[in-house]
Amino acid sequence: MAQKIVIKGDVVSSESLTELRTIENGYICIDDGRIAYVGDALPSDYADAELKDFSGMMIMQSFCDMHLHAPQYPMVGLGMDLPLVDWLDKYAYPLEGEFKDTEYAEGVYRRLAKDLIMHGTTRVSIFSSLHTDATLVLMQELENAGVTGYVGKVNMDRNNMPGVLEETTEESEAETLRWLKECERFKYIKPILTPRFTPSCTDELMAFLGDLSKEKKLPVQSHISENLSEIEWVKQLRPECKEYWDTYNDSGLWHDRTLMAHCVYSSDRERKAMRDYGVTAVHCCNSNTNIESGIMPLRKMIDEGIKVTLGSDIAGGDTLNVFEVVSDTVKTSKVRNVYDSWESSHVNEKEAWYLATSAASEWFDSKPGFAAGNMLHAIVLDDSELMRKTLSVEERFYRCFYKRQQNAIRSVWSEGREVYSYR
Repeated sequence: MAQKIVIKGDVVSSESLTELRTIENGYICIDDGRIAYVGDALPSDYADAELKDFSGMMIMQSFCDMHLHAPQYPMVGLGMDLPLVDWLDKYAYPLEGEFKDTEYAEGVYRRLAKDLIMHGTTRVSIFSSLHTDATLVLMQELENAGVTGYVGKVNMDRNNMPGVLEETTEESEAETLRWLKECERFKYIKPILTPRFTPSCTDELMAFLGDLSKEKKLPVQSHISENLSEIEWVKQLRPECKEYWDTYNDSGLWHDRTLMAHCVYSSDRERKAMRDYGVTAVHCCNSNTNIESGIMPLRKMIDEGIKVTLGSDIAGGDTLNVFEVVSDTVKTSKVRNVYDSWESSHVNEKEAWYLATSAASEWFDSKPGFAAGNMLHAIVLDDSELMRKTLSVEERFYRCFYKRQQNAIRSVWSEGREVYSYR
């Protein structure tokens, strides 16, 4: 017998980049966690179903954070005065080296997983460290907390930190295979191949990962064109490649199941390759401004038909709160628009929220919005303490990215399960 649950409240969903659907005093009906109905009237066959009554609160899609570095969580806010490569060497790499200690990893990752859920993020794509055992700990803690998505054991066999954070090519390949075998035990967290970025991976390792991606149909995540000095470094390391993206494409790592973070300085040719191959760009506005990398031409990439999602990019980014990531995406888009002499328009809150939710739907075998057949991923947002007497549901939606009351998130649903509640 299917378990039927009805969730009542002011429903808000992102149907497309330009379409926001709101239903005041609406209903979401789920069968065994899967959405069966969304509307303004309760179907008769749900009259006796369990009712979760959040009247007066907004029921919104939960967030997808498509790029963050789990072992960097303890260093949020550190090194914000440094450019990318210096920041990695002084802060990120030494800290990641600590994750050879699985007991330490367990404490950090349990906190991270809990905080993701409390902030309304239920689906992710996450970088771990190069340590297989700590990566498995991360996957378990995410699964325990109710987070779904992808985790990658980082591969980096060159330009690492000897004695602190290093692996040989042979070790990286063998540990990747061991990790993939162990991943079979997880239900909600899946593996994603994770070459850190071209400067950290030899040609041999990149080719190995590309073959593995093809053989096992595994997705890929990495970084591209984040920083000007990084791009020059890639040219020195791979002079035979015309552009940065060629280093991934030549190894079989550039395809329609590839996530590429940043894309701040992607050329016309690189952006065209992203569109043509179906590569997804992950915009990380907080990180790109914190370490002064630049600002992605977000509107241009959207208009060119490139798939784009958002990431917090902890710990270059300074917040797990995707409400803030959405508002910062709007703000940086406005700055970029000024920089580009108002050649187009900035991205608005409705569009940025789509990028933080529905834009990643294909990565999780779902359709945009609260579509029938999707597993329910939702947050319930209480704004009853804020002045709202004359505000529409849509106006309250726009406001929530800038102003929320304390403990505003009252319930979080992931894969049809309520995984957090604050009553």
